Amino acid sequence: MIFLIRGEFRMGRLMQKFSKEVSANNEKNALEKVYADLGSKHKVKRRFIKIEEVKELGEGKNE
Repeated sequence: MIFLIRGEFRMGRLMQKFSKEVSANNEKNALEKVYADLGSKHKVKRRFIKIEEVKELGEGKNE
């Protein structure tokens, strides 16, 4: 399944909005991928990431 996840994370003193599409088996795994990706790329802790919306877009091509 493909999920669209929207939210914001703290970058310095400001909140930066983001929108990501991830492929995962369920919503929990999709959120985990987003937390890991933002933490890896932007060095932000999970407590500074605020998820605003999770939307299922449908099945992926390879699934």
